[in-house]
Amino acid sequence: MDNNVEKAIRVLKRKLQQEGLFREMKRRKFYEKPSVKRKRKEKEAQRRLRKKMRQMQSY
Repeated sequence: MDNNVEKAIRVLKRKLQQEGLFREMKRRKFYEKPSVKRKRKEKEAQRRLRKKMRQMQSY
């Protein structure tokens, strides 16, 4: 039973990390200036695009 709970916690943590919840919580901890927010969003968009291109190349 104890092992099953630990496994469930690990699975939950992995899922939350993949969804970016921890990154979101860390980001919202402090105020983010609009200029910094804009730069971060551009950077995230580039990362998503690179990830999409990598997935397209694997097919």
